Amino acid sequence: MAKNLILYYSRRGRNYVNGGVENLAKGNTEIVAEFVQKAVCGDLFRIETVKPYAKDYYQCIEEAKQELRAQARPKLKDERTELSTYDNIFVLGPCWWGTYPMAMYTQLEKLDFAGQAGLPAYDPRGVWHGPERRCDEEAHEGGPLRQKPGRSRSGCGPIGGPCGRMGQELRGLNYKIFK
Repeated sequence: MAKNLILYYSRRGRNYVNGGVENLAKGNTEIVAEFVQKAVCGDLFRIETVKPYAKDYYQCIEEAKQELRAQARPKLKDERTELSTYDNIFVLGPCWWGTYPMAMYTQLEKLDFAGQAGLPAYDPRGVWHGPERRCDEEAHEGGPLRQKPGRSRSGCGPIGGPCGRMGQELRGLNYKIFK
């Protein structure tokens, strides 16, 4: 039986949900990560920053935009350094300003994905690109995953969608994507 790891970043608290902001005990991506864990019998690894983002949703998305512009690599509470015991790595995170949160790159850049297969996915209910457009408002076509955004408040998007550069960046880290 294949050994699976689910790496994920998720924001609890004030989050975007179905057109508004709500307080969530579990973040959208955490729900997806737990679903994947049950489906594939994998180990969960939550990526958490040392310095938490602002509790206010709109202040948080501004912080995320500044990190992206600076290509920041926030410090993490714990880091995974070894993947060799796993066959498949699932990388899950929200779509913040068109890519994963910078904290995910802090973790991902420290890992050697050679020999592992996996699935990068994002939660399209993440941070807005701007005042009129969200990650999930564009058609998601052409990627290796043809799944539309989730039917509830959570969902996984395809690599070829508006957050598609995540898959391209993971390919640059020797990350082999499931076909």
